[in-house]
Formats: sequence, C-alpha cells, structure tokens
Amino acid sequence: MNDYEPLDLSSCTNCGVEFAGDPAQPLVGTQSLHGLPFQIGACGDGRESCWIGFHGESGTTGPVTVPVGQKARTLIFAHALLESKVYEGENIGAVVAEYVVSFKGGESVRISVRERFEVSVWPTLWGQWPFHAMPDVRDGLISRYEGPFDASGRRQAEVEQGRGGLYYLTAWKNPHSSREIETITIEPAGRKFLVAGITLGHLEEDPLRKFPNREVQIHLTREEDAERPFGLEVEVDRGTVTFPHALPGENADSFVNRDFKGWGQESNLKSSPAYVEIGARPSAEVIVKNHGEEIVRANWDEIQKKGSVSNDRARIELVDRGRNWVHVKVVDDETDKPVPCRVHFRSPEGIPYQPHGHHNQVNRDLNSWHQDVGGDLKLGQVSYAYIDGTCQGWLPRGEIIADVARGFEYQPFTGRLHIEPGQRELTLRLKRWVHMNQRRWFSGDSHVHFLGTQGAHREAQGEDLNVVNLLQSQWGHLFTNSEDWIGKPTFSDDGNTIVYCSQENRQHILGHLTLLGLKEPVMPWCSDGPGEAELGGHMEITMSRWADACHAQGGTVIIPHIPNPNGEPATLIATGRADAVEFLIQDPYNHNEYYRYLNGGYRLPLVGGTDKMTSDVPVGLYRTYAYIPDDQPFTYDNWTRAVCEGRTFLSGGAMIDFTVNGARVGDTISLSGNGGTVEVEATAESIFPMNTLQIIQEGNVVASVEEAHGARKLHLKEKIQVTGHSWLAARCGGPGYFSTSHFDGWRRNMCAHTSPVYIAVGGDWWMFSQETSNYMLTLINGSLEHIRHMTAHHEPGTVTHHHHHHDHQEFLEEPFNQAAAAIHQRMHQLGIPH
Repeated sequence: MNDYEPLDLSSCTNCGVEFAGDPAQPLVGTQSLHGLPFQIGACGDGRESCWIGFHGESGTTGPVTVPVGQKARTLIFAHALLESKVYEGENIGAVVAEYVVSFKGGESVRISVRERFEVSVWPTLWGQWPFHAMPDVRDGLISRYEGPFDASGRRQAEVEQGRGGLYYLTAWKNPHSSREIETITIEPAGRKFLVAGITLGHLEEDPLRKFPNREVQIHLTREEDAERPFGLEVEVDRGTVTFPHALPGENADSFVNRDFKGWGQESNLKSSPAYVEIGARPSAEVIVKNHGEEIVRANWDEIQKKGSVSNDRARIELVDRGRNWVHVKVVDDETDKPVPCRVHFRSPEGIPYQPHGHHNQVNRDLNSWHQDVGGDLKLGQVSYAYIDGTCQGWLPRGEIIADVARGFEYQPFTGRLHIEPGQRELTLRLKRWVHMNQRRWFSGDSHVHFLGTQGAHREAQGEDLNVVNLLQSQWGHLFTNSEDWIGKPTFSDDGNTIVYCSQENRQHILGHLTLLGLKEPVMPWCSDGPGEAELGGHMEITMSRWADACHAQGGTVIIPHIPNPNGEPATLIATGRADAVEFLIQDPYNHNEYYRYLNGGYRLPLVGGTDKMTSDVPVGLYRTYAYIPDDQPFTYDNWTRAVCEGRTFLSGGAMIDFTVNGARVGDTISLSGNGGTVEVEATAESIFPMNTLQIIQEGNVVASVEEAHGARKLHLKEKIQVTGHSWLAARCGGPGYFSTSHFDGWRRNMCAHTSPVYIAVGGDWWMFSQETSNYMLTLINGSLEHIRHMTAHHEPGTVTHHHHHHDHQEFLEEPFNQAAAAIHQRMHQLGIPH
C-alpha cells in the first residue's frame, strides 16, 4: 500500500474547468500537491468533467456521495470556494460545506468546511488565507541564478510564499483509523464550491503540518564529485529546503588559529563539504544532485533517527543540535561598555548563525554591486554583521565559534564558546591594543559609494573609522546617493565619527576625481558618455574645471586609484589642482606612478580608500590616517587640512611611524651644501603578521628589515646618504612587500605606506625628472587629441553650456595648455630645450 493514495472521483464529477470561470487555469489530471498525490479528473485539459461542483444558492446541486471502501489515518481534501459574502459584511467562519464520513457498521462523522478556516474564496485577497488549510502551491525559492530584470530586487528576498492557484488543501485526522471508510458525502451549504480531489493518508503523520528547518551537512565522498565547482541542488518533496551552500574547506582549528582573525577566510568554491536546511514531514524524500546528476536520496525520517545516511558517493548528516535565542553583548575591555563592531558566529562545521536582521549569506554569495544588504559584510567564506555592540538571534547549542573584529586598532576575538540549554545571554570582550586618536592620528576612508549616511555611520563605527567620505556619482543612467547630499558633515553622538556626502566626478578616458567637502554640487557629475556618463553624452567639462569648482568652495581634490583612468591626472598635478592621490590597491604599477610624480618634483600626499561598492569590501580596509596637532580639535576641515599638508599614512592593516632627523611625514627638512646623512627611524605594528619594513628614497629601497616567519612589530633605524633634493617614505607589508592579501573582493594586500618627508639640499626643495616631464606631456597631448577628435560636441550655438565661457572648445582645452606651459617653464629653469 502507498503511504498516500488518491481516490478516483471520476464517477462523481459533474463539471469542467469552465465552472470556475475565466481566467482559471487550474491543475487537473495526476498532480503532486505538497508532495501528496491527487487525481483530479481525467488526464486531459479539464474541459471534460473533472470536479464535483456545487452551484450555491442559485443552483440545485444536491449532496454527492463518493465511495471509498478503505481504511485511512487521514483524509486530505483539495477544494475551492468560488463565492463569498465576507466582503459584503458576513462574518468569517460560515460553513460552506460539510463532509460526512461514513464507516462500515453505520457510524458517521461530520467535518465542517468553514470560510477562512478550511478554505478561502478564490481569488484570495492578500492577507485572507485560511487558518487551517494550505494553498495548492507550497512555499519555495526564487530562482537562484537568473530571473527577469524587474525581479532583481525581489530576488534578494530569496523565498516566495505559496499563495496557490485555485485549490486549498485541508487534512482531517481519522479518529477511527482501524475501521473501513465506506463513503464520503459532500453536502453543500449555499455557496458555489467544488471538490477537486481526495487523498487517503496511511501514515502516522500530519500530512500538511509545517516543520522548522534543521541543518544538514553534505559530504561528497568521491574526489571527482567533491572537487567540481559548486553545483549542488537539494530537493525535498514534502517540506521545504533552502539553497545549499558550500562550507569552509579548512577545519575549525585552522579557522580559530589563522593569522587573519576577524578578517575573513578563503572561500571554498568546491561542491563539498556543503550544508542545507530542511524542514519536512517524516515521510519526505531528500534528493541531492551535483550539476544535475543525482548523487544520493534518502528518507528524512531515517536521516533524523540515524543521524546520517550514506551511499558510495555521498553522506547526508544531521548536524542540528538544538538552538537558543541569545542576546549578545560585545564590550570594550577597557571601558566595559558595548562597542560597535562586526560579528560572525558559526558551528564547528562552519554553518553561519548571524544575528537576527542580518544575512548568513550576503546576496546569496553573488555579486552585491549597488545592493542594499542591511549592514552585512562578506570576506571570502565569512559573513559579518555590523552591530552597535548588541545583537540577538539564534545560536546553536553546544560548541560555537565567534569571530569579532573592529578595525585595525582592536585585537580581533576568535574563539570557541559553549551555549548551554536555556542560556539567553552571551558577553564577548574586545581589547584595544593601540589608540591612534590619543596619538592625534585620525582615520578616514577617502572613497565610499552606495551606503546611506546612517549606514555609513554604523559601519564606520564598527570598523573604528573616524571619517567616511561618501560619494554621490553616476554610472550611465544610474545616479547614486543623491538623497544623502546635504552639503555638510554629519556626526555621531560621541563626535568620533564624521560622514560627509560629497562627490566623485568621472570620465571614462580622462580620469576620476574625488571632490571632498563640497558645500554646493559640482555638476555635471560625469561627462563624455559611458561608462561614466549617459549614453550619447557629450564632452561638457574636464576634471580640471571640476577641481577649480571644488577649490572655490574650500574643498579638497583627490585623484582616486592613481593613475587610472590615466588621461588628465598629469594635467591636474602639473597645474597644482590635485591635493593628494589615492592608493586603492597595493600594486607595483600605482607605486611606480606615484614615485614618478614625486621624483618629478610634485608634492603629493598619499591617502587610502576602498572604493566600496559591494558588500565584500569593508569600509576602511584601506584607510588614511591624518595627523591633527593637539591644539586643533578633530573636525572634518582639520582632517582634510592634514591630508593636504601630507601628514598622512595609508594603512591596509598596519600602524606605521616614520621620522627623518626627528621630522615627521609632510615635513621638509633642510641640509646645507652638498647634502649629507640623515637618520631615519620607522616602526610598524599590526594585528596581522608582517614580513617587510622598508625605507624608500626616490622610489628605491634604501633600507629594510625582514622577518621571514612574520612579526607583529618591525623596527629599523638607519643612516641614509642624501646628495641632493630628495624625498623619503616608509612602507611595510608581507614577504617582499607586495603580498599577503585580505579576503575582500579586490584581494587587497595588507600593507602601510607613509606620505613623504621632503629633503631640501642647499635651498628650497625642488626636484625635476626629464622622464616624468616627457611622460606628462605625452598624456597632456593624448588628452587633447581625445577632446578634439573622439568626444561628442554639439554644434556651436545649438546649446547653452553650464559655464559662461564664450568658446566651449577653448574652455575644455585651456587647463591642458596651462599644464604644458607649467612643465615647459620647469624645463626652462634648467635650460632644457622644449
């Protein structure tokens, strides 16, 4: 005997699908509803007789008796109500039909079918689903990897409620399951109503009851299966199942003892191990597929009772140990007060249990560009939730692992904890190992997109970051953060965090420009067409003009992610329009470009920014530390002033201190005559292991200290020979400096790099490089050729431009001509022909 057996109602049916009226396209024929079999009429399209229909008050259809002749533990009815008086003021709960179950021997039981209990009217209004029935469509998942454009936002919800087509299913538990049921008589009660199917249940289970999710681990035991790129699918016929997700490739001990505690973990991109959450009835069948091929199938009740089920290719293991709703507090070890931070909780297997309101997987581990994901961060395999120091949610009983971090100045906490049955509170502690603000160094991210102002405050506080430069901008026809623009900074309650929404203005060939501290917008935000401005956009403005408008407001101009796009940066630097340059990554190319301009005699402070546009980049992963003297308060203006003065270092994880003859970054020291020696001293400290600390003179390593096995602190003190005008800087990183990556989406390296200390010999500091000058002139000429020959221009007189210059072409070209003249003037000072 089957566990569930549909009755053949064909001898009793009296209407086809037209009974429900257009545009009904109901399920007919052999159907599986919630994993339960139903036979609804014949196997055709339902135009023939397929239902038992009752016309209601306007009709004369009388009772219909269905023969059964079998025993059953439960009866499951698929039925539909086609008219209602609830919307006319009648109370819910009206009986719309009764089912009379008659047993062999003469006894019978009556089952009332009530509106909003066992059935609701079709079509059902939102929020009017029945209390004691299920729609014929079960809850499910939205397509994981694809879907229509207008569903792109909704896909983040991941799930769809089963709202049903036409039928509702309700189950009745038979109190006389040992007796044979002779007939079921359907008695109408004055409403248009139909019965589509009846199924007998022979198992001792509630056929429609929902069950909560339980965690299941999946191991593919054959190497050729396990090593394939992740492609698992899990199906459950009588219940629900989440998307499966890969589990970490390394074990719990490796995670707890890793060097980058609190800062992510390498992603496992393979098909095993993995986990999924299943909520199902005992009789449900679980099927695991890998890239569409069935690997293993098992009975859910057997998995729950045995703990695991396996075959020669896979093992399905129940790892649910129970759970508690726990209130978590993370406190500063010094103040004993809650401290904003980010947290990650997991089971020993690596299953994440993030606080309520946060995601275990950020946007399904897919790209989160410009997606609002609610204060979450994904670093490789690890998802983090930004909290204000408190959170709550489900944690598994038994051993758990917590991974907690707050920027670079707190020692991360990664450790094993134990959740006892009944435990409702958990307190964790974070210890600050260095307090840079007390040393008058204040950190900021020069380059952040897409966050809202309040979200930027929360994430900045969670990363112990003082300043967030949130930038509105444009991508084609997408304009971002315009609603965050107020033309002034916003402050946290304690005054330690400042968020200023300003602008990044961009062109796809000439370059990008970060304009900080704007009081009025500088428009247009982008120019010259995709990929920055709109399709068909013309050349309306250059970066130099944007820089002039920013400076006119007292703002700060930064060239982001130097040098690319590499067109106009040379013009900005030659004309003194750039206040600083930004490293976005640690790469030989951008270092060489930076050193090139310094060697050419241009003072360029260095800042760090993330260009955060996704949830796999933490705010402040690359940050700018700016020095503000004791006699100046921490304000946004003072922070940007320190940036412009070059009193900065970039940090991707380390704190670095650097002096030359006691002078600090941004300073200029003077030597007489032909120069001499200077004493440099540098110290680097970090929560991450470092291998290299180097002194750079004019782009070359002139002193270094190496620690092959990594150290948390490196120090050097050296004498450096200086024979002419020069500059010195310090930097630290992994082996060879360019290595040891974070787990953000850019895989940025752990490092730190100071702005220069300038050394003047026998007069004012002045350096010149013929190579740099020629390079800059080439970029200037290339930019002019682009403007003249490749950009779109309206015919003169057909438009009124945003500027007041009488000649638009001259307006565009003038800064480049100024730059060329400035370089030629420098060459002239040395008597170099040009």
